[in-house]
Amino acid sequence: MASYIFAPELNSMRYQLLNMKKMDSKYGLKAIYVAFSLTLLLDDASSLPSSALSNRIHDLDEVEEDAWAVVQRKGNQFILNGQPFYINGFNTYWLMVFAVDQSTRGKVSEVFEQASAVGLSVCRTWAFNDGQWRALQTSPSVYDEETFKGLDFVISEARKYKIRLILSLVNNWEAYGGKSQYVKWGKAAGLNLTSDDDFFSHPTIKSYYKAHVNTVLNRVNTITNITYKDDPTIFAWELMNEPRCESDPTGNKLQNWIEEMAVYVKSIDPKHLLEIGLEGFYGSSTPNKVQYNPNTYAQQVGTDFIRNHQVLGVDFASVHIYPDSWISQSITDAHIEFTKSWMQSHIDDAENYLGMPVLFSEFGVSAKDPGYNITYRDTLIRTVYNTLLSSTKKGGSGGGSLLWQLFPEGTDYMDDGYAIVLSKSPSTSNIISIQSTRLKTFNSLCSWRCRWGCKKRHGLENLPYHDEI
Repeated sequence: MASYIFAPELNSMRYQLLNMKKMDSKYGLKAIYVAFSLTLLLDDASSLPSSALSNRIHDLDEVEEDAWAVVQRKGNQFILNGQPFYINGFNTYWLMVFAVDQSTRGKVSEVFEQASAVGLSVCRTWAFNDGQWRALQTSPSVYDEETFKGLDFVISEARKYKIRLILSLVNNWEAYGGKSQYVKWGKAAGLNLTSDDDFFSHPTIKSYYKAHVNTVLNRVNTITNITYKDDPTIFAWELMNEPRCESDPTGNKLQNWIEEMAVYVKSIDPKHLLEIGLEGFYGSSTPNKVQYNPNTYAQQVGTDFIRNHQVLGVDFASVHIYPDSWISQSITDAHIEFTKSWMQSHIDDAENYLGMPVLFSEFGVSAKDPGYNITYRDTLIRTVYNTLLSSTKKGGSGGGSLLWQLFPEGTDYMDDGYAIVLSKSPSTSNIISIQSTRLKTFNSLCSWRCRWGCKKRHGLENLPYHDEI
């Protein structure tokens, strides 16, 4: 009976197993599992109890859960289920605060739906809001449960659209509280603090931050009932958004903080990837590299790209790209040339010195810049994507990029000038979609170990760039 029920569809599936890409696009992961399992069973199905095939079918949900696994790192590449995982992603920082209110929660779903439609796979957003409007943490270790439920929704909704999250744990800047809010709390408690950079060195302030890390990582999602530190939806934790410690240009104070906090995060959650959140400025440990900094001031902010990323527990490097903020606000061709050299320098360093992937976790251009137009924005995006593809085709350290930032319609009041509304930007949307398609090809390199011993071969050298399409 089992053979009779499944054989007609199975005969087609058995043939298609020889072409896994076609199989995946037509039937999806569950169907591949069904076909492969039934192929093994069919020849002798008549000797099996009728429950045998049924039990395989009931295991499908577990297979889907296995496929939605934690992304790992192997050498200089991200890995998912044994295959490469190159990233085309985006930032939308305000998701949690929008998810708190039912009147704005739908915007979270909209941005995930639109991102998924163009193949974006990772979103970076805030897992903090300290002492401000719709605060997550109203005072040290005191949390607003409704805001936390908003973050629960963000994570649950991301999983629904198969988008993974990088969750940043505190801000260097005053927006959403940041290190200055921690220092204010410390002063209110009677601590003798003189600078916002005391965040990095004062034992009590560090204990505030550690308590926040512990609370977030051990949070049990009220929607999925999954503890954050166990949820594959989370791609990585980020120690801080754009850490700087200008009071100590030697970089020692920030370096000590990174070393301490990286170990602390990993002590709670050794499963997930961890990154720092740096902009990528070179420091005193590599005087031969400071020439690649966008300006001389970048060497004085207490960060040191290579030294910082050599810390135990840090899994991949992060770099931001803002020539309009760092070089000149007026749009020029020099911005494009800087972007190329800035990216290539960090890709080379990630390969030759760090042995890890590098993620260009913020890049964009402001519509408020003199000389801005969509054509220039598209050129910048193509430049970032093509530079990464050059690395990807060689199996290099260029792990991916995250646009700053994606917005749905009706959120103009949150726009910092960098918003990309896909429904209003067909040319940009097309460029993003093409990049996603290219990376999907690399991400689907066959690791299937079938009993026929077949090996899929890919002409990676023939993959076109955006400007060749």
